[in-house]
Amino acid sequence: MSEETVPTDLTPPGRRPHVLHLTQPVDGGVARVVTDLVRAQLADGMDVTAACPGSPLATRLRSLGAHVRTWDATRSPGPSLAREVRQLKRIVAEVRPDLVHAHSAKAGLAGRLAVRGRVPTVFQPHAWSFEAVGGSTAALALRWERWAARWASRVICVSEAERATGVDAGVRGRWIVVPNGIDPERFRPADAGPVRARLPQLSTLDDAPLVVCVGRLCRQKGQDVLLRAWDAVRRQVPGARLVLVGDGPDRDRLRAAAPRSVVFAGAVADAAPWYQAADLVVLPSRWEGMALAPLEAMACARPVVVTDVDGARESLPPSLAGHCLVPPEDPRALARTVAALLLDPPLRASLGDRARRHVLSLHDVRHTARAVAGVYRDLLGARPAVTGAHPLRTAGGAEADRTTQRVEYSEHRESIHS
Repeated sequence: MSEETVPTDLTPPGRRPHVLHLTQPVDGGVARVVTDLVRAQLADGMDVTAACPGSPLATRLRSLGAHVRTWDATRSPGPSLAREVRQLKRIVAEVRPDLVHAHSAKAGLAGRLAVRGRVPTVFQPHAWSFEAVGGSTAALALRWERWAARWASRVICVSEAERATGVDAGVRGRWIVVPNGIDPERFRPADAGPVRARLPQLSTLDDAPLVVCVGRLCRQKGQDVLLRAWDAVRRQVPGARLVLVGDGPDRDRLRAAAPRSVVFAGAVADAAPWYQAADLVVLPSRWEGMALAPLEAMACARPVVVTDVDGARESLPPSLAGHCLVPPEDPRALARTVAALLLDPPLRASLGDRARRHVLSLHDVRHTARAVAGVYRDLLGARPAVTGAHPLRTAGGAEADRTTQRVEYSEHRESIHS
């Protein structure tokens, strides 16, 4: 992120506002969003604490100067939820934040149960929990989101489609849409050849047509659909290679299904070189809030093929949609689109240039940080910072535990994945 700070006017005379970020998961796009927000807020002089499981994210936030509290939480609801909520209550009581910002389904669940509206609370779903599952589990997740909306002072959605999904599902939130942003100084165009030479997995590929997919290896991101399309791509573009960047629960299954022309790069600390090395970036998601990978790739002036699902389609400029949008779970359509773009370098260059301009105008992370600061300003202006005894020290302890236990496993016998 650049040295420019984000003006907020949040700080009262002689006192910095104190924000507590709650996050689980600690990887993927959610971790990058939290990192960028924390960096911007620290640069603007805010007092920032994060509560999350021990992880590279925790280390990274500490290195930025944030306070970090270890929150021992699993990724999905389960038998440990009551303990996790009690631990969060203790953290909130000790930190005494002016505002709590909970990220994704698990932190949104545990955080709202722990705080119950006694401190201004921002909930950011990063894609709805009830979209990630099916059957009775989806119904339980939806029931929870409708019930817990009362404890969110604001719900930040990363796309208009995500907000509309919540509204249509009957979640009564106080909504604001803040599109995801990326750092255009970090994600910037570069010549692919020298970048490939620096990456050991790609150093022998020379000028082979290269498709890159960056994302957690899981059902949501749809890498299995891309692998089913890959043979058809290779028939039309025989020298093409595919790189899957990331790790996740589907790694072994995907490896077993992949031909030799597919490279598994694993989790990487910096995805920018992988976008820069690519001729084309693909994200065949089944659902999204608004994924960062397409924005990062477009910032690197690379065209992106995404599926026509909420959040993903909204990340594309209209001029790319006709070339780069495919139906979800349709390997044939995906193969046709990917092959056509690999075979047309001038079109790829034109699309990449348009993509970069789109991200600079609408998805610079500094715009995102300013918008979130505006949400905080509204809430802190309406409700002054807590002084004296913190409300969570003195109210609701036994009842909060009982509420947690009721939600605990009458409504969450099965996992709700973030």
